[in-house]
Amino acid sequence: MDDGRGAMTLEVMAQAESPIPLDAAFRVAPGELLALVGHSGAGKTTLLRTIAGLWRPQRARVAVDGVAWLDTQAGLDVPIHRRRLGIVFQSYALFPHMTAAQNVMAAMDRKDAAEAARILDLVNLHGLADRHPAQLSGGQQQRVALARALARRPKALLLDEPFSAVDRATREKLHDEIIALRAHLEMPVVLVTHDVNEAQMLADRMVVLDAGRIVRAGTTAEVMADPDALRAMGIRELAAMLPATVAEHLSDGLTRLDAATGPLFLPTVAAAPGTRLRMRIMAHDVILSRGRPEGLSAQNILAGTVARIVPGAGLGVMVHVALGDQEIVARITRRAVEQMRLRPGDPVHAIVKSMLVARDHVARQQADPAGSEGGA
Repeated sequence: MDDGRGAMTLEVMAQAESPIPLDAAFRVAPGELLALVGHSGAGKTTLLRTIAGLWRPQRARVAVDGVAWLDTQAGLDVPIHRRRLGIVFQSYALFPHMTAAQNVMAAMDRKDAAEAARILDLVNLHGLADRHPAQLSGGQQQRVALARALARRPKALLLDEPFSAVDRATREKLHDEIIALRAHLEMPVVLVTHDVNEAQMLADRMVVLDAGRIVRAGTTAEVMADPDALRAMGIRELAAMLPATVAEHLSDGLTRLDAATGPLFLPTVAAAPGTRLRMRIMAHDVILSRGRPEGLSAQNILAGTVARIVPGAGLGVMVHVALGDQEIVARITRRAVEQMRLRPGDPVHAIVKSMLVARDHVARQQADPAGSEGGA
């Protein structure tokens, strides 16, 4: 994943025959967010519990920064309270009798009210330090849980389905906040999620699990372009991530975005001009044309080159179209490929209707790492 064993690289290897078969190994680089995805029972949470020290496989090794927390061969198993970890659960797990600030300070080696306030500000909870969990919304409680995890100054941050208990609108806000927060984080982050859209929006890399084994591991783009990985995740459709920058909000309700291949138009995006975004474009929403079409209602026409053509199951074919250094995928029929006589290297135009890009398929792009903020 990275070229060396840099500061706070997380290394995980776990093998077991029971209670579920498990045979997986991966590394997470400093500042990287890796998503563990797969069906229920695939082994995602079991691996997370292994890292946290809540479960010990028959054969395993977990190390951070070259220091082992678990090494079954050497008979080493550092207890959970001595592993410098931050963990955020789906259930928040806050102390109900404590304020937000007190919950955060409970995770500190030395209680520091000023530092607790700083971390709460970092997760957008300014002015709410004195509120108890019952006085906070679900999204605010999850921010407190995240602040508490960061207060440990962890060497690794574990997120176990952290957004599944909140409503869609709150989940979208939390996604944006996690992306913004990552500029301040140097530690490796492991996210367990069943939401493929969430994984694709947030993760740098993905590990797809099935029956305790790794089906595919790689960058998010690589995994989401792999039909075998998609089948293991229980989805039938490819999607590509396309970066763009908000240019202006138009009076007709559309937002113009600037992408590498030209302007894109989407329904109003709640972001200021200059904001960098990533859009998830579903393959079945993309139409291809040999020449630049005219007289269409579709606003987004992107010039590109056929990079590769991948046969799919049934009648479908995945056509990967290079757009500069980016890529978009179109799912069309074999007949269409034959009729258009498409071959790698051919120039084409990809057409995407503005109204087909769902609101939760647009997210802020991670800012450049600050590098000087430490662990929180």
